[in-house]
Amino acid sequence: MKLTANIDGASFGNPGASGLGVVLKDGGGKVVVEHFEHLGNGTNNRAEYMALLRSIELAEKLGCDELEVRSDSQLVVSQINGVYKIKSGDIKALVQKVREKLATSHLKFTIVHVRREFNKEADKLAKKGAGLVVKE
Repeated sequence: MKLTANIDGASFGNPGASGLGVVLKDGGGKVVVEHFEHLGNGTNNRAEYMALLRSIELAEKLGCDELEVRSDSQLVVSQINGVYKIKSGDIKALVQKVREKLATSHLKFTIVHVRREFNKEADKLAKKGAGLVVKE
């Protein structure tokens, strides 16, 4: 089964209250999971990576064998795809977790960049996870 995950992280204050949002859709575009989570105090970049990790975990639980992740974070997409170097030690550790998770999974994995306007559902969930007020 192929799934698409839109992911986002949010941090109010950077660092500050942070959260993640994940929307998993099936091949027909039907939402199968909406997930948000409060992450405590942290940076936006950390929240973005935590959203990526959570998307992989959720996809595996659903029996997914092919996952395309869509993120509006050019930094995360470029770092995971090996285009940008990783300078932060904290981020290096999170990237290592992502790589270890993918190495032990059976997922065919891709990650692509999308513009913010195509990631509104995940953004809303990430802000909800961070405890921010999100207007409908």
